[in-house]
Amino acid sequence: MKPTNKQEKEVNKICCPKCKSKNFKKNGKRKTENRGLIQRYLCNNCGYRFTHDEGFFRMRNHPNKITCAIDLFYKGVSTRKVQEHFQAFYPHNSSHKSIYKWIIKYSKMISKYTDKLKLVVGSELQVDEQEHHRLGNKNWFIDAIDTETRFMVSSGFYNKRGSQEIKVVLRIAKYKTENQITLVQTDSWMAYRKCLNKTFGLHKRKALSKITHRKLNASKGDGFNCRIERLHNTIKERTKTIRGFHGCLDSANAIMKGLEVHYNFIRKHQSINCCPYELAVPELKDKLGVNKWLGLIELAKLPSK
Repeated sequence: MKPTNKQEKEVNKICCPKCKSKNFKKNGKRKTENRGLIQRYLCNNCGYRFTHDEGFFRMRNHPNKITCAIDLFYKGVSTRKVQEHFQAFYPHNSSHKSIYKWIIKYSKMISKYTDKLKLVVGSELQVDEQEHHRLGNKNWFIDAIDTETRFMVSSGFYNKRGSQEIKVVLRIAKYKTENQITLVQTDSWMAYRKCLNKTFGLHKRKALSKITHRKLNASKGDGFNCRIERLHNTIKERTKTIRGFHGCLDSANAIMKGLEVHYNFIRKHQSINCCPYELAVPELKDKLGVNKWLGLIELAKLPSK
């Protein structure tokens, strides 16, 4: 029986994790309690026996269950409520701590992949920061959004709001948008101009400027950065139910990175009537499938070219 096109594509993704060779053959199956039979392979070059890691290596729960938990969490359901939900449908239930670990692990995994994507965006970028609380202290979420596609281009969660933190977010935004941005709009905070000078090559002399920096001062009646402020309201809808972050800075940043993924790839945007990635990364439109969390995890685990 000849393999289908889908099966051929799956085989093309596989390579030996030890020598990176694609010269292998099937070599039995491994039986698992909750994930069924998993195909084993034997490398013909180095003799290494392996299974294809699609992002769930050594995980004791089915990928559909794990991605369902992540999706429910970012739609506003707490980890304990997700645990109660699974209790009715899965005999092998998971604790709320395991669900929290899944969220942190896969948010980090996917964001490493999405932070390297090249985007098709408009000419205007809006940058702003939002205050959050972690362990009773002020923390800051700094992000940048493309006003045309509504794609959150870059973001970061930090324990302070300084030039170094803003430059990290702007460098990622510049890498992903390349030379498409001609206008960056911010509030009137003075640190933005210095950071834009370092990252985008903004200079005081107009003849040397690669981009234009527009500052809005709401107290003087200049208005607001409406696109990014609307995005911050969406973020608040989820974070206000958490009542502040209670873990380390790294886990809080992972949760916010997951929110970025949910906003860009999962949640349908009302103003553009589609997910932002469909406009900003059109080549992924046919690759993610129905379960987009699962599709993103599989893409994140593909060997880099």
